[in-house]
Amino acid sequence: MSNRKVYLALYKGKKDGRGLNVRWARFRDWVVRAVTRSPYSHCEIAVTVHPQASLYTCYSASARDGGVRCKVMALQPEKWDLIPLPESCIQSAVGLYARTQGSRYDWSGAIGTVLKTPHSKSRWFCSEWCAQAFGLIKPWRYSPQKLAVEIKGD
Repeated sequence: MSNRKVYLALYKGKKDGRGLNVRWARFRDWVVRAVTRSPYSHCEIAVTVHPQASLYTCYSASARDGGVRCKVMALQPEKWDLIPLPESCIQSAVGLYARTQGSRYDWSGAIGTVLKTPHSKSRWFCSEWCAQAFGLIKPWRYSPQKLAVEIKGD
């Protein structure tokens, strides 16, 4: 058994910085939160890089990054909520990432969590990707908020 911990990381923060791209990212976050009636606009599967560090290897589909990607990030507590997951989720995330890396972001699917529009079978949005890694049925129906509720069991 390893000492790595894995979490569902839920973004509740605001993008730092200035400029048009930052304002556009903040606006998209606000829209997601407003239409899903949630404090969350994005989610990741986050695996600790080192037990004493606050760095995580994060797997998800990101609108900001254009689609499915893996990257190391610091998840500041004021911007992220972390829900502990079983260690078995690490292998699920790594396996799904190996099959989907580089796939584009699914805007219509993300909108579909609210409007029930069709999703793409070759593109992904964040909560759909995470729900698929967890083996949930109809993963395209999950917003970050719905996924948090499902995982916490509330």
